[in-house]
Amino acid sequence: MPAGLPRLLLTPGEPAGVGPELLVRLAHYPLAADLVACADPDLLRRAAQRLGFDLELVTDDGRPIARRESGRLRLLPVHLAHPETPGRLDPRNAGYVLETLARASDACARGDHAALVTGPVHKAVINDAGFAFTGHTEFFAARTASDVLMLLVGSRLRVALATTHLPLAAVPAAITPERLRRALSVLHAGLRQDFGIAQPRIAVLGLNPHAGENGHLGREELEVIAPLLDALRGQGMHLLGPLPADTAFTPDARARYDAVLAMYHDQALPVLKSEAFDTGVNVTLGLPYVRTSVDHGTALDIAGLGRADASSLIAAADMALDLVARRATRA
Repeated sequence: MPAGLPRLLLTPGEPAGVGPELLVRLAHYPLAADLVACADPDLLRRAAQRLGFDLELVTDDGRPIARRESGRLRLLPVHLAHPETPGRLDPRNAGYVLETLARASDACARGDHAALVTGPVHKAVINDAGFAFTGHTEFFAARTASDVLMLLVGSRLRVALATTHLPLAAVPAAITPERLRRALSVLHAGLRQDFGIAQPRIAVLGLNPHAGENGHLGREELEVIAPLLDALRGQGMHLLGPLPADTAFTPDARARYDAVLAMYHDQALPVLKSEAFDTGVNVTLGLPYVRTSVDHGTALDIAGLGRADASSLIAAADMALDLVARRATRA
C-alpha cells in the first residue's frame, strides 16, 4: 500500500436499512483512515439530508492522503436500480447490493484498500429477488476461493462458528471432522496473525446439551468432536473441550481460553450480543484481506428516522485498523 492513511472500503448494505445512515455518521467520526464508500452517491446524499449532516463525496482516484476532512467520503460508485424507501425492502435493488460486495471484494483482493468494512444486508430480500445468498461470509469465501471462518468479537469475548447460516435441523450432519479441522485451523491461524496471540487457547463447545452427557444425550461429542480435538492436540494446538455450552461462558471458564468455537449460530452468539450488541464486530478470518462488519441487522423499523446508533460500525472500522496494523508488523 502507498504511504498515507489506511484506506478502508465501506459498503452500506441494504439501501432501505440503516446502513447508509451509519456510513454518513462514520464519515463524521474522527477516524484516522481514508474512507472510501462503494455505494450509490445519491443514496448517501439522501441519508445525509435526512440526518441533517453535510456530506462531501469525491471520486476515489486511489492516491494516498495524509488527512481526511470530517464529513468527507471518497467514492467507488455503484448505482441503485430504483430509489430506496427507508424501511421498505425492494427486491429490485438486490443486484445492486451484490454488485457493491463483488466490487469491494475484488478491489480489496487487488490490494487497492487496506480493509473492507461492511454494513448490514437483508438476506431474505436478496433471495426473494432470485439470488442464492446466505451471507457476507459465504459470499466473500466463494468470491476469493478461501477457507474462512466467522468470528464475532466483543466485550473481551471472541466466538467463532463451525456452521453459520444453516437451519438447526441441518447442523448435526454438518459437524464433520473435516469441517472442524478447517475451522480450528483457520481460527488458530487468525488468532496468531490478526490478534497477536502466539499460543492460542481455544475452547470447543459440544453440540448437544451437557456436551452429550457421555453419549446419553447424543454421540457427536464421542464420535466426532473429541477424536478430532485429540488429533489436533497431538499437532500442538491448545484445545479445551468439548465443553457444555451452558457453563462455557462463566468468568472462571473465560479465563482459560482466548476464543470459543461454537457448533452453530445461536449456540454462543446470544451471550456475546447480550454483552456487546452495540459494539460487537464480525470478523471474517481466512480472507486475503481484512474484513470486519457490524454485528447487527438492517433495523428497518428505525431506518430513515435518524435514530440508528453507529457504535458497531465505528467499532468495526476501529478493529479493521487494528488488524491492518498488526498484519503490517508481522509482514
